[in-house]
Amino acid sequence: MQLAGKKIILAITGSIAAYKTPHLVRLLVKAGAEVKVILTPAATDFVSPLALATVSKNPVHSNVSDNSAWNNHVEMGLWADVLLVAPCSANTLAKMAHGLCDNLVGAVYLSAKCPVLVAPAMDEDMWLHPSTKRNIDIIQSYGNTIIPVAHGELASGLIGEGRMAEPEEIVSFLFSFLQKKNEQPLKGIKALVSAGPTYERLDPVRFIGNFSTGKMGIALAESLADKGAEVTLVLGPSSLEILNPKFEIRRVESAEEMYEACKKVFPSCKISILAAAVADYKPDNIAPDKIKKQGETLSLTLTKTQDILATLGKTKKKGQTLVGFALETNNEKANALKKLKVKNADMIVLNSLRDEGAGFGHDTNKVTLIKANGKSVSLPLLSKKETAEEIVNQIMLLRNAQ
Repeated sequence: MQLAGKKIILAITGSIAAYKTPHLVRLLVKAGAEVKVILTPAATDFVSPLALATVSKNPVHSNVSDNSAWNNHVEMGLWADVLLVAPCSANTLAKMAHGLCDNLVGAVYLSAKCPVLVAPAMDEDMWLHPSTKRNIDIIQSYGNTIIPVAHGELASGLIGEGRMAEPEEIVSFLFSFLQKKNEQPLKGIKALVSAGPTYERLDPVRFIGNFSTGKMGIALAESLADKGAEVTLVLGPSSLEILNPKFEIRRVESAEEMYEACKKVFPSCKISILAAAVADYKPDNIAPDKIKKQGETLSLTLTKTQDILATLGKTKKKGQTLVGFALETNNEKANALKKLKVKNADMIVLNSLRDEGAGFGHDTNKVTLIKANGKSVSLPLLSKKETAEEIVNQIMLLRNAQ
């Protein structure tokens, strides 16, 4: 049986699609899962707790307490292998996004240590509303997974998007999700990722820096971690909030600090991806006090910083895969090929600032992957998450070929 031994909590919220949930429970049980059902108070208007208890063969709860008994939401959250919220109404989606907890479903969700899968269900106008899209983005940033909505007849009588996936589709999605979770090709592999800018101080209030946000490097760290790698992310002064860290984060500020952190971790790592935008030069001297405005010009003497990629490339051993990034504005491929050779990297990820939607600050990227074996792969404009997936897949191909 596909889901044999899996413990699943089905959380049902106030949507007309709740009428399909007894069939969903039956399918889950038939696939071998043990199912416990919880409901929001609004959900009881759409589906009978008695019917759900009958098909699940477990008590069904809709309140944090039943008379004198307390339904231990923490225990439920620890018990489950998966929390499946289906259907998930717009109201519950908003509560999940913002941590509101006024019913048992919210309490179990906030207590859950397991993966959370969400099957939204609402009318098309509600589904397409900007606030709904924002809430979807927020709960995905927490590490939750969305089961795509279907296109079809809605409760309003309209035809459009927002319909909950059919029970058979949800079970199939859940099986594929769990299978993918179990397939961790990088399990036990240690990986290093550098991300974000570096700041080189001029005085207590000013610095030399760049426009990097760290989005690409963080996406790479997440992709590696999802595939089972033990990831250390060396992160420069990025303003991004990492809501669901699956990896160790070491925060640094300067190029020197980033170099020291990477040098310390690199020897134990099989995969190293240096995606950070490291300053090439730093001020010769850091003024102890704020530099006052004097005269029409100000001269600074800059000294070259440590080249992290080149230094690690010199110490790279057999079995280690080293990947660098090159952001170019002219002679892009020639410069990337030179960097690949001089720095003893296995692959260079080439960004061109000539490509719209690529480079610093964007949620998208367009890159060419240039490998030391002479092959190259050009990717179209993708989200940085999708780009990270493709980069990691190509790294795994490189390692398999070693």
